[in-house]
Amino acid sequence: MPPVMDPAVLVTGASSGIGAAAAALLARRGFTVFGASRRPPASPLGADGVRWVAMDVRDDESVAAAVARVRAEAASLAGVVCNAGNGIFGSVEEVPIELAREQFETNFFGTLRTLRAVLPALRAAGRGRVVVVGSLAGRAPIPFQAHYSASKAALDALVLALRNELAGTGVWASLVEPGDVATPFNDAMRWGDPAASAYAERARRVERVVRESLPKAPGPEVVARAIARVIERPRREVFVPGYYRLLVWAERLLPGLADVAVRWRAR
Repeated sequence: MPPVMDPAVLVTGASSGIGAAAAALLARRGFTVFGASRRPPASPLGADGVRWVAMDVRDDESVAAAVARVRAEAASLAGVVCNAGNGIFGSVEEVPIELAREQFETNFFGTLRTLRAVLPALRAAGRGRVVVVGSLAGRAPIPFQAHYSASKAALDALVLALRNELAGTGVWASLVEPGDVATPFNDAMRWGDPAASAYAERARRVERVVRESLPKAPGPEVVARAIARVIERPRREVFVPGYYRLLVWAERLLPGLADVAVRWRAR
């Protein structure tokens, strides 16, 4: 396939939810978009002008092969959106260590692998955008999703350090931090069996809150628009929807406020 002439953006986790919405929006805005996921999406990405590329962010060779294909087909790489991720549900005490490792393997190390693969090309070009989709859970950790929250907090630290490392290179790194967003995330959640937990009653209440809140939240398009904005005009971090910034500032001024809010919701 001949190289494309429009600047290209690689979006991971593009088969559904935030990744699919971001890939489609960027394509409409004139980018050539490569949407990466482990399996082809249920509805062909090509219908949105997005080229699908197979990538398992947990596997070094898969990431290297996908990025090599993008670089071969793209005249220039404008940036990357690291969005691939998943969640597990359970207490700190009871989630098996292997599942906790798997959580970080996808959410943290999957992002790290992707960045290591694309940054040399961006630096060599002297320009580019790195957007990492974190989560408000990294700032206000969710009970019984401690491992997910910790993986997102690790991404916060990674990207803010990377931003300083890239100073003067022409490559900009940004964090997009969504709160509740109505996506199929819950469908892919590894819920386990809260009834078998030593924290059964509390775990069931938190699970109910999580399951009920996401369908009422804004759709993934609101996050896609934030991603597009920081690609076009980089910012250090963006909270989505914007009112979540108030929670972050309140937590900085009154440490523990987010804990109280979470506990109140799970009553």
